Amino acid sequence: MTILNMLPLQGDEKERFEALAPEADHIYAGRRSVTPEQLARAEVILGWPRARDLCHAANLKWLHSLWAGTDEYTAPGILPEGVRLTSSAGTNARSVAEHMLASLLALFRQLPLCQDQQRAHLWREMKEMRTLLNAQVLVVGAGHVGSVFAGMCQGLGAHTTGLKRTVRGDIPGFDQVRPISELDILLPEADVVALTLPQTPETIGLMDAARIGRMKAGAVLLSAGRGTVLDQKTLAQALQEGRLWGAALDVTDPEPLPEDHFLWDTPRLLLTPHVAGGMRLELTRKNCIELALENLRRYFNGEALKNRVQ
Repeated sequence: MTILNMLPLQGDEKERFEALAPEADHIYAGRRSVTPEQLARAEVILGWPRARDLCHAANLKWLHSLWAGTDEYTAPGILPEGVRLTSSAGTNARSVAEHMLASLLALFRQLPLCQDQQRAHLWREMKEMRTLLNAQVLVVGAGHVGSVFAGMCQGLGAHTTGLKRTVRGDIPGFDQVRPISELDILLPEADVVALTLPQTPETIGLMDAARIGRMKAGAVLLSAGRGTVLDQKTLAQALQEGRLWGAALDVTDPEPLPEDHFLWDTPRLLLTPHVAGGMRLELTRKNCIELALENLRRYFNGEALKNRVQ
């Protein structure tokens, strides 16, 4: 069998993959350098191939994605029927959660406004700031990222509630976990609403105009899952009118954001260009490699794969 490895390997990591599957033919390539011939030979692909290139992968049986989000591969016609797909969900949880917390505290302490005043050479005090102590934090999507972020908020004195499609017991970081069907009930009580959802048919447009309208006056909204979850125009209007304290978006729809898009000039909004996760932390890269190694071991032993998507 042939394993096409497109992961960002360092040091002795090639040797570790080869030791795990000594009888396999190991091929190493990048997202842009991989050839149709290499794709055609692969039974297993580890990494981040371009979706359009998978038409060449006629022998593919399992694709392990480098990223947590796999929507580019789940689109109709991308993967042949029967091909297993796994993700790297959870490997970037610390990175994304820290980014969300940093954005939230920056908004609470009005640091973007301070920077604007610094550029304008203005020494002007803020009339009000916020704290996480006793704040109600609602995390819509109580998965890996949501759990880590909620735990960080708990550490600063917040009360945390997580929402999941199916509730199967306690999750670290949350005081309580409720079904996502209770979103409309819980929104008016939340000081912070954090969206950490993947893109699925069920999540597209979930945070629509009606739900933004149900948010507590002066609340903060964070989005670090997929931009398609959120009604951006309604959010911009709520920020413009001062109904919300602020918002921080690391994901938008579309991406990249066009130069003339209204979000660039929306007040009370902190925008970052989808940089919360990725391979910017060495910890995340190492987590991805360890997960791929563990799943490869499971694949050869006939065990259930972690983070199975389909």
